[in-house]
Amino acid sequence: MKQVITVTLNPAIDKTVSVTKFEIGQLNRVASESHIQIDPGGKGINVAKVLSNFSVNVLASGFIAGKQGNQLISGLEEKGISHNFTEVAGETRTNLKIIDMETKDLTELNEPGFTVGNEDVDQFLDKLTALFPSTSVLVLGGSYPKGIDNDIYKRLIDLANDHGVKVILDADGDAFKEGIEAIPFAVKPNVFELELLLNKKLSTIKEIHEAGVQLINKGISLVVISMGKDGAVVIKGSEAYQVGSLKITPGSTVGAGDSMVAAMVYSILNDFSLAELARWATAAGGMTASKPGTEVCTYEDVVGVIDQVKIQSI
Repeated sequence: MKQVITVTLNPAIDKTVSVTKFEIGQLNRVASESHIQIDPGGKGINVAKVLSNFSVNVLASGFIAGKQGNQLISGLEEKGISHNFTEVAGETRTNLKIIDMETKDLTELNEPGFTVGNEDVDQFLDKLTALFPSTSVLVLGGSYPKGIDNDIYKRLIDLANDHGVKVILDADGDAFKEGIEAIPFAVKPNVFELELLLNKKLSTIKEIHEAGVQLINKGISLVVISMGKDGAVVIKGSEAYQVGSLKITPGSTVGAGDSMVAAMVYSILNDFSLAELARWATAAGGMTASKPGTEVCTYEDVVGVIDQVKIQSI
């Protein structure tokens, strides 16, 4: 079976700490050493973690730098995830996530990361293009580092399309706006990202569905719009579903959207119906959201709750 490649252009070391009650402007003590979690992070890497849990042949790629880049690679190897990153000058960033154990609120402090030059981009594109003949799906997710043009996702999607590789895009702002012009196979925006793209408020399921249909009409085959605790809207061609969210005890939302993307990939690889894909994506996102810190769902987690996900045709 061909592999799946995930791209994380600006990865991070995710450091998650839990405090009993987070107070701004005060000394906050981490509850205990067991409440400190350090993981390789970034949207594409999170997708790779879930796909690895689903026993999918996945390769993590992107840029890394410095000692923390080496730490990130070690973290992937510990999880048995294959990788092919392009090394650049500087240092891989650290993203600090602070969880208030009382309110379950998450505060994030994300560093900007390294700067990438044109030669770095060319090297990365050459390496990625060489992998396309053995690749079925390419996942593009998250922000890009300094030095990269806004059209990087558009360039990557054009390249993948030329090689018959299906692309799933999960980005926001200019990265999303530019990327969809190259017509990826699938996208997974949330409602806020769609509102930014269309420059208007989307308040009802009807409005959200119509916004998704606009993307379908551009030539995108599959649109999954995540709505957090309100579930999701899933569209393919003239078929569409509203999906109810999974009833869970909230843990951390980190990686929930990325888990939805991973489940989309898994569903595509296994030729699931749109209804099945809708259930898998929502169950995966919900189960990751029920876990602490940066933990992600397992295959067994999703199978165990898939029948609890309710969908209705739109």
